[in-house]
Amino acid sequence: MSPTSNVDHGPYDGLDATDPAHWAFGTGFADPLDGIDPHVPDGVDRVALAALCLRLGDEALLLSHRLSEWCSRAPDLETDVALANVALDLLGQARLLLARAAVVEPGVVPELPAGSPVPAEDALAFFRDPPAWTGSRTAALANGDFGHTVVRLFLASTVRLVVLQRLTGHPDPVLAAVAAKGVKELTYHRDWSGRWVVTLARGTRESRRRTTAALGQLAPAWAELLDRDPAVRDDVEAVLDQLLDASDLERPDEGGELPDDLPDLLAEMQSVARAHPQGRW
Repeated sequence: MSPTSNVDHGPYDGLDATDPAHWAFGTGFADPLDGIDPHVPDGVDRVALAALCLRLGDEALLLSHRLSEWCSRAPDLETDVALANVALDLLGQARLLLARAAVVEPGVVPELPAGSPVPAEDALAFFRDPPAWTGSRTAALANGDFGHTVVRLFLASTVRLVVLQRLTGHPDPVLAAVAAKGVKELTYHRDWSGRWVVTLARGTRESRRRTTAALGQLAPAWAELLDRDPAVRDDVEAVLDQLLDASDLERPDEGGELPDDLPDLLAEMQSVARAHPQGRW
């Protein structure tokens, strides 16, 4: 088409290579807490609140990223879509929680170059080095096979569900509202992954072998998750017992160490943002 064409807006007019920032990130994303009163109630420890939001946000973001790696690789299309939807649920929780942490305690946000267009939630996601992350190693674990993924998702969502159920009564109304929304999502995550664990454990000899192996490999993850939130142990142990009974599986030994896969995950997840720190979001 001639440069003098009368067509004002062709299908490729947005491909402007003269502005490097245009290629970095998407644009037009609204503040996830826009329109919500940012006030922190009197008597609430801002530092503790920010730390809690940051930890819960970190764990949601890390696990969301790991689940997103299953896109186009799941056993069937329905499962592929289900995993993607769970990842999106967790990403939504992460946005809300990281944004709340930044409002409550701005000092947690890493310092960026003056004039950077990156919002606080994205600065927390893409410009913190591994030592600054407070999410669990369980959330950052590299994916194994499908059995490993559904067992990890069941363990993580079972603990997180009970934690958020208790936070629906938190004195900070923003965190309480985020928790209430998350409870609905996590109930589905737990039940969906739990059904898959039962299906695999009671399926073929090979599927049972893989599920049993995944449960053993992730035994340290169960210990880590409970050690981080010991107050919920009784509630989540009861759910695990129900799953093991339905699956005809034995409880594995909780000993062992988890690998630290966080540095590799962040190196991949943060690569574009760090290459284009002035990119428009």
